[in-house]
Amino acid sequence: MFEALADPVRRDLLERLAGAPARVVDLAAEYPISRPAISKHLRLLTEAGLVSAEAHGRERHYRLAATGLEPLHRYLDRLRPAAPPIPEHALDGLDLEVRRTTRERRSTGVETDKEQTA
Repeated sequence: MFEALADPVRRDLLERLAGAPARVVDLAAEYPISRPAISKHLRLLTEAGLVSAEAHGRERHYRLAATGLEPLHRYLDRLRPAAPPIPEHALDGLDLEVRRTTRERRSTGVETDKEQTA
């Protein structure tokens, strides 16, 4: 799949097909490359499972495969952290709030959990 996505023309073809299905002749009119070159790019995208083709008489209509990008999404999701890291300044504020609350509880006579277990 990554090999298929490595080429800028193939990535552009995917974006084009995400908008609407197209025939090779239609795509060749939009790109400065030959019909055989477009066909080769579409074949590689089809083999990678990113594009599907449907025969209409003698022509084939290409469209973005409905589930073609799911393996890529799953892979990228595994690389993404579960939650963004907490910024240091937010932890400083939390530490300050814990100290303030502990000090207030001591001054009012309310025991903290830590003091109750000691």
